[in-house]
Order: sequence, then C-alpha cells, then structure tokens
Amino acid sequence: MTGPADSSPKDAEILGQALQAAQAGQLERARDIAENALSAGVSEALQFHAFLGMVHARLNALPEATRHLARAHDLRPQDLTIACNLIAILLDQGRHEEALAVATLELARADQQLRIARYRGFLAQNLERFDDAAQAYRIVLDAQPDDAECWNNLGNALAGMEDYAGAVTALERALTLAPGSAPTRLNLASALNANAEEERAESELQRAANDFPADSRPLYQLYILYKGQQKPGEALDALEQAARRDPASAEIQLKLGIEYGLLRRTDEAEKAYRKAIELNPVETDAYLGLAIQFEHMNREEEFTPLLERARGNGVDSGALAFIEALELRRQKRFEEALEKLTALPEDIEPVRAHHLRATLLDRLGRTDEAFSGFSASNALQADNPTQPLERATNLRIKLREEIDLLTPDWVDSWSEAGTTSADSREDPVFLVGFPRSGTTLLDTFLMGHPSTVVMEEQPPLNLVEEMLGGMEALPDMTPAAIRQARAMYFAEVEKIQPWPRDKLLIDKSPLFLYRLPLIRRLFPKAKIILALRHPCDVLLSCYMANFRLNSAMSNFLRLEDAAEFYDLCFRHWITARERFEPDVSEIVYEKLIDDTEGQVRPLVEWLGLDWDERLLDHTTTAKARGLITTASYSQVAEPIYRRASGRWLRYRHHLAPVLDTLAPWAARFGYDDPRETDARDTA
Repeated sequence: MTGPADSSPKDAEILGQALQAAQAGQLERARDIAENALSAGVSEALQFHAFLGMVHARLNALPEATRHLARAHDLRPQDLTIACNLIAILLDQGRHEEALAVATLELARADQQLRIARYRGFLAQNLERFDDAAQAYRIVLDAQPDDAECWNNLGNALAGMEDYAGAVTALERALTLAPGSAPTRLNLASALNANAEEERAESELQRAANDFPADSRPLYQLYILYKGQQKPGEALDALEQAARRDPASAEIQLKLGIEYGLLRRTDEAEKAYRKAIELNPVETDAYLGLAIQFEHMNREEEFTPLLERARGNGVDSGALAFIEALELRRQKRFEEALEKLTALPEDIEPVRAHHLRATLLDRLGRTDEAFSGFSASNALQADNPTQPLERATNLRIKLREEIDLLTPDWVDSWSEAGTTSADSREDPVFLVGFPRSGTTLLDTFLMGHPSTVVMEEQPPLNLVEEMLGGMEALPDMTPAAIRQARAMYFAEVEKIQPWPRDKLLIDKSPLFLYRLPLIRRLFPKAKIILALRHPCDVLLSCYMANFRLNSAMSNFLRLEDAAEFYDLCFRHWITARERFEPDVSEIVYEKLIDDTEGQVRPLVEWLGLDWDERLLDHTTTAKARGLITTASYSQVAEPIYRRASGRWLRYRHHLAPVLDTLAPWAARFGYDDPRETDARDTA
C-alpha cells in the first residue's frame, strides 16, 4: 500500500490517526476514522480504500473488505500489494473466478516475488484452466527452478491438459528435488498410468506403499489401478490393505462394501457398508449399497428401518428417494414410487434409477415410456470405460469360431478319455438355458429337495476352461488331464459351498448353453436340464434386465446384439447336441408356471430323486437362499405369476427389427411365428 505522503497533509493526518488506532488494536475506531474521512471527501481515496480493505479483513467483514480492495485495485491496477490482498480476500470467500481475473498474466510477470504467479497457477488449476495454470507455474520455475512443489503442480496441470508425457517429466523432476513427498509419488503414478506406462505406475505405487507404511493412499491408488486393469483379486487385496492402514476411512469402507458385494461375500459387504455409515453417518452411497443388497437378498422388510436411520442421521431426502421408491414398489404402490423418483438427483444411481423407473412404467402398462426408460438405462451402461459393446462383439466372434469348429471330424479327432471314475465323484447335473428362461425359478424348486446342492452361476467350470485354454484344447486331453480338470472343478466347488457326497450337485448357469463340449469331455454322464421360454419374451426380458456387464451380459444392451447372441448360443447348443447326444430334459417356462407339479415331478424322477413336497414351496426356499445373484431376485420369492408370459406382445413393435432372427427359433421350440402374431394388450 502506498504511504500517507501521497495524500494531502490533512488526509495524511487522518490516515495516520487511523493507522495508530489499528496498531493499538482499536480496529472499529480505525475503521470509523477512515470511513468518515471517505464520506467527507478526500483528495486521495486510494489509500483509504486500501487501508479499509485490510481493516475489514481483520474484522472478518470479508464482503466489505472486498468492496474496498476492489475499489483500490480499480484506482491503481498495477499495485501488486493491493492486487495480492484482493486476491487473498476473494480466495477466502471461494470466489475463484473473480480472483483469477485479478491475477492477470501481466501482473504475474511483473511480480518479482512471484506471489501473483503462484496465485494464478493455483486458481487456474482449481478452475480446470490447465493451460493458464501451466503458464503461471512456468513463470515461477523460470525464476526458481528448484521449487519442488511448483514442479509437482506443473505436472498436475499438464496431466489436466492430457500432456501425460510432459506431466511425467515434471513430476519426476519434483521427486528428484523432494524424494520424500508421498503426494508427488501418487501424482507420478497417476500420470504414468494415463501415459500407458501401467507397469511403471504399479511399481511406483508398490514402492510408495513400502516407503510410507502408515499411508493408505498408495494402496488405494493401486486398487484403482487394478480395477482399471480388470484384476479383481489384486484390486481387493490392495483395498483390504488400505483399510487396515486407515480403518477410519468411510470412503475405503464404502469401496469394500461394493467389492465384497460384487464377489457375493454378503456378510462382509454388509459389515463394510454399516462401518462406512458409522464413520460418516451421511454417506449416501452406503445406505444405497445396503438397500440394493437387501433387495437382492429378499430382505426388503429392512428398507423402512434403513430409511429411518438415514433420516435420523440427516441424509438428504432427495438421496433417499431411491430407497423410498424401492419400498413403495415392494408395497405395489407403483404410481407413488414413480412420483418419488422425481425427487432423486440425477447423479445418484443413474443407471439403477432409470431401470427402476422403467420397471414401474412397465408394471403400470405404460409400454412405450417403459421401453424408452430401459433403453436409456442400457445406453448409460454402454458408455462404460470397460467397453462392454466391444467385449460383447468379441464373444459373438468367438462363438461363431467355435460353431465352425464343431464338425464331425473334429469330434472324431478326440483322444480316448479312458476312465474318469477314479475321483469317485458323481457327475453334476447342469441347468442351462438362455438367461431369463426361468432357470432361477427352476433352481429354486430344486433347492427345496433335501438331496440336492444347487450352485447358482459360480465360476468353477469357467475356471477349468480358462486353465485348459478353451474349447480348442479338448481333443488332445489325456485321461490324466481329464482327471486333473475334474479335480480342479470339484475343488473350486468346495471353496464355494459344502458338497456332501450323498447329494446331487446341480450347477446352474444359463450360458453353459455353449459349454456342452467341455461338459461332455469332463462329465460324460452328466444330465443336462434345458430351460426354454418364448424367444421374444426371453429377449425382451434380457433387454429389460439390469445385469452386471460381463462379456455375455453386455450383449443385452442393444436389441440387435441380443438377437444375434441368442441365435449364436442356440446354434452352438444345437450343433453340439447333435454331435454328443447328451441326456437332456427340457423344461418349458410357460408349462412350468401353468402346471408346476406336473413339470417338476417328472424332472425329479429323471434325476433319480424321490419326490418331496417341499419342492413346491418355492417362496420359503427363496427367502432362505440368501443372496440371489440373477436378475430374477425381485420375483423368485413371489407366488407363481403369469404377467411376464406373453409380455412381449405389448412391445411387439419395438421388437420388430429382431423378429426375423427369432422366428425360426420360436418355430423350433413350438411357438407361433412372432411375425404373424397380432399385438394385444396383456398388461
């Protein structure tokens, strides 16, 4: 601030009195002296505005301080001290755009003390104007090339500009100057990962985790890195280590809940979600995670207590609208549930919210709106960094190649299997069928038999196939290799659930529909239950389902992909069935819901089991089964219903583009040609 000598003698005297009062701690008196002088008129207002800006700041009257400092800056824009003071006051109020407008590039270059350049860099970076930030940081570094913090900031700004190679160079320079900086190590790892140097990023994070044993951040970053690389085991291990280092982190507990949920470790997921809520009572996503888990486990009666706890903890009412809508849907109050979703913020569970809204519209018979809602949900899922549409395409390519491979000559080339009975395990039964064909309802019936163990969509057979190297490896398998593969399968089953030798294992996974060659090679005596349902109902239901996006389920994000996938799966099944002639029992969904006992009793006899009346009490079985991992979780505990049978007729015009693909399969499975079926309302 310029001194009193620049003012008239009278103004200088008044300003001197104000300064003396301020120095004596009499801030209100100092303010009043200066304000009165301004009101009376002074020859040099600049000094008084600058002085009042600082006095008001010390009195914590920031708006008044800003007003005076802004006026002083207008009167003398080249004054660096006034500019710095104004920037600092604006920054304290979170008025970053205005502060950056003061911290001009011209002033930054003029300030030999580099204060404005540092302000400008920080503000521009905060506002994601990364090129301006980088320019400001370079002004500092030209004068002070050994400023480690500024090199770190420059690296982050360059990363924001997507100049990842430049970011790596800047951050490496920062680490050379300050090798003990944990934040810089983390920033470097992020830049390396973004620069497609994943191995270096991983090594950097592992070293940081070792060098800073009390710091959870390197491990948390490793978790994110492994998630991006689709390495779920390594990701969870890193996250669990981070949780041990920082057990008070609600964010880490929330992520643990999500990861345990994906792995179906429901008890641990629930514990983590509840811990997150204890640590942060307004952690919205933890309440949502618990609600979704309750929904999948048929524990919907717990929605209300969960809502009461959230409200008591002060969670935003809009964020709770999703759980409230779930509760209203449970009560079949569909209109109210739909209205409740209008209060849900767009950034909370957008995919699930679109899906729930579409489900409610479907139940209300608002067909076109429902289809638009399901399409919106699928479009959001398709826009996913894991590239689900590309993975879906690759799977369809793989199925075509396998179908081409399934020739009689290829099957004849198989080596002799020899005996596979050395393990003394009875071959499992496999329950297959296209998703949404009633496999979950059927496996719930079979769970009710005391002599069965039902394994629902678990990885043992897939792990064996991965170990073998795919279908191409089957012809050359020796008897020893087959026994080894069977042993691996049985061991993986035992990891998931006990399997007493006196019980029949039913391995239910719909898309083992295209695993028949592998099943035949390892389990030649295996019986196979094939679930069938009208192809149009199946495809529509898959399109409407909210699946986890593995390579198979990603095919249901677009109708055309789903129809092509359906065609390929059944072409694979039919071709393999002709080659291997397995022992198959077909169960048709529409017949199952019309005459449950008439369909289940012959199936049980075919499986070699005695009839047990508990088989028909599927609602009790469903409530006792725990987590339901399929898209049928909201339905299997209900009484048998028929509303989904023939539902496709309401959506016939939406399905028109894929009816030519589905029509031959409808005819093969005994249904009318869908292209010649009149649309009707079945709501």
